[in-house]
Amino acid sequence: MRVAVIGFGAWGRCHARALAGLPGVVLAGILAHGDASAAAAAAEFPGVPVHRDLAGLLASGVEAVDIVAPNHLHEPVALAALAAGKHVLVEKPLALTAEGCARIAAAARAAGRCVSVTHELRVSSQWGLIRREIAAGAIGTPLAGVYTLFRRPFRGGAAGWRHDPARVGSWILEEPVHFFDLLLWYFDGHGNPVSLRAQANGADGLTANLAVTARYASGAFFTVSQILTGFEHHCTLDIGGSAGALRAWWSAAEARTTEPVAGLSLQRGAAPPETQGFTRSGEIFELIEHLRGSIAGFRAGTSPLPAEEASRAVLMCLAAEESCRTGRDVALAFPPR
Repeated sequence: MRVAVIGFGAWGRCHARALAGLPGVVLAGILAHGDASAAAAAAEFPGVPVHRDLAGLLASGVEAVDIVAPNHLHEPVALAALAAGKHVLVEKPLALTAEGCARIAAAARAAGRCVSVTHELRVSSQWGLIRREIAAGAIGTPLAGVYTLFRRPFRGGAAGWRHDPARVGSWILEEPVHFFDLLLWYFDGHGNPVSLRAQANGADGLTANLAVTARYASGAFFTVSQILTGFEHHCTLDIGGSAGALRAWWSAAEARTTEPVAGLSLQRGAAPPETQGFTRSGEIFELIEHLRGSIAGFRAGTSPLPAEEASRAVLMCLAAEESCRTGRDVALAFPPR
């Protein structure tokens, strides 16, 4: 399949490298927005056309695009690509609004093309194993979960887009969207959460420190917290179930390392906790697997994580933003899946 990458910042470069290494995939184009990134793309991938405008890239014979541009561009670029008959890989968040998510989902259906959103933690050897253990009943029914990210402050990104609310949307949409997707997946047996409440430090959506608790009609709940005033990159997850519990962790000097300190312990009933084995864990490895699975899905006319599913995490983020503004609980409503 001929795939083009749209955006060639630090993470776009990782996407391009991953695609170039996949069997059966041709990196058929790169859209670079600036002179420096265009030069860097041409230097690293000689022979791959480097485009400066979206229309030219979409007319170049590619079959799919991989959108790794600033958040505010995800929706318009995805809509243009779908209108041109391309399959779409798109980084999270799918869009900055609920309406934007719905427009992308509708456009994919109208075009008969697939959208796959890069929530790569689902294919992780570590975080994916947790889902399989929960589904197998290893800890009974999950009742309570806490996911915590403690990390250094965000870099600004190209032209400072990550520090601009109009382009990033919010810092809740920037990274906690991953963790909402993960916890919704783990707690899927309870249906959809019915409400949430959030508290944060920061203004204009740039919430440096955040805690969000989502509640289910069953009484189950989970909390996602983020500390952006920390250092390095450290994640922990704790889940208590009706017949056991688990704890997972991932720590490194920075998120894109290939050598983290990571682990998973699981207690079945009253038995001593067991250390669970898994292969390499980290976003570089997970990105490769997500791209591999998405392109295989495109060939079969399916998506491992379509727009309808990815929109749930966006809706959680938007509700958390509202709760931060109002200081109140926010009722949740999700479209049919």
